Amino acid sequence: MAAKKRATTGSLVVRVVLALAAIGVIVFAVQGGEWSTVDLFRQKTRLARIKHEVDSLNHEVDSLKKYRQALLTDPVMQEKIAREEFGMVKGNKEILYRYTEPDSAGRKPAGKRQ
Repeated sequence: MAAKKRATTGSLVVRVVLALAAIGVIVFAVQGGEWSTVDLFRQKTRLARIKHEVDSLNHEVDSLKKYRQALLTDPVMQEKIAREEFGMVKGNKEILYRYTEPDSAGRKPAGKRQ
């Protein structure tokens, strides 16, 4: 009977060792190696974020291309920019007034003499 107990105990130990080895192999297959499952999920999330950024940048590039084309061909936009950015006036009927702040040292602005 003692021999039977030893055989049962020995086979039980072998089964436990084999079960632990099988679990270890499964864990290594899922999490081990060069890229684990967690790394793959992170890469998928990163890929989705980068695709979203690329789409946003493509939309911005398209908008800038349309703006550039309008600058090159639309006379109304060209006039608007000439007036706002460069202070240009149209013809002899318009007068441009520019207001300047006095200099902080108490001096009068350049170009004005009394």
